[in-house]
Amino acid sequence: MVMKWLLVGLIVLPALFLIGMEVEDQNQLKTVKEFELDKYLGEWYAVASIPRFFNRSCVWGNKAEYKLRDDGRIDVLNTCYTENGKKREARAVGWVPNRLEPSKLKVSFLPLFGYRLFAADYWVLEVGDDYEYAVVGHPNRNFGWILSRKPEINSETLEGIADRLESMGYDFSDFEMNTQIPPE
Repeated sequence: MVMKWLLVGLIVLPALFLIGMEVEDQNQLKTVKEFELDKYLGEWYAVASIPRFFNRSCVWGNKAEYKLRDDGRIDVLNTCYTENGKKREARAVGWVPNRLEPSKLKVSFLPLFGYRLFAADYWVLEVGDDYEYAVVGHPNRNFGWILSRKPEINSETLEGIADRLESMGYDFSDFEMNTQIPPE
């Protein structure tokens, strides 16, 4: 009897594990297959984002700049302005942990003695044909950015992005539009 349950456990438990992995894989975000980091580098305007603790006080002028370092990592500089016009900056370092998946980056805003702590997933989900816009997310869908090379993105492109984000499991109503113009 014990042998029967042991045999069932050896067959059923791995099968359940594999089924669970398949379901998880189906829900995983898809990233850009043919991602070119060199084209992605440079300055971006964050035209929409899911607000989080680090950007809640940003009222206008949300930008991100990515520069390749000599060591192959990426310097990240995020800037924005608060309601009273104070400029905020956040610096980070990004990298591609797996060269076979270059659109799945890691970013850390916390350095400690030369190490980067608490690296977060930064996945490029979509880019325009000429890298004129990009959509960035996180596997848990709690973070998201719509980036553009220009301060605004046309409504047709934005509507398409919103539809595709919804089909990926995001709730587009979580995104807030960001303005690049200071309030009067």
